[in-house]
Amino acid sequence: MERPPTYQVNGAVIRSIRMQAGRSTSEVAEAAGISQRYLNHLENGYRKHMRPAPYVRLHTALGLGPDDTRLLDEAPEERR
Repeated sequence: MERPPTYQVNGAVIRSIRMQAGRSTSEVAEAAGISQRYLNHLENGYRKHMRPAPYVRLHTALGLGPDDTRLLDEAPEERR
């Protein structure tokens, strides 16, 4: 059974964009519909993959434009 595609994200970039916007992890997590713990894990590199729906919500919560790919380490890939 194949797993759904995921996005490999760069946690340091997520943190940098969030901090430049002057927003807390709790504010961004709530706006993205993800837990603060999950966002912390992404920012600290414990988690590196996101499914498409939460990725899009985080992207939007950070105020990024549709063509902005700064959060990505690589193009969408299959989780192994």
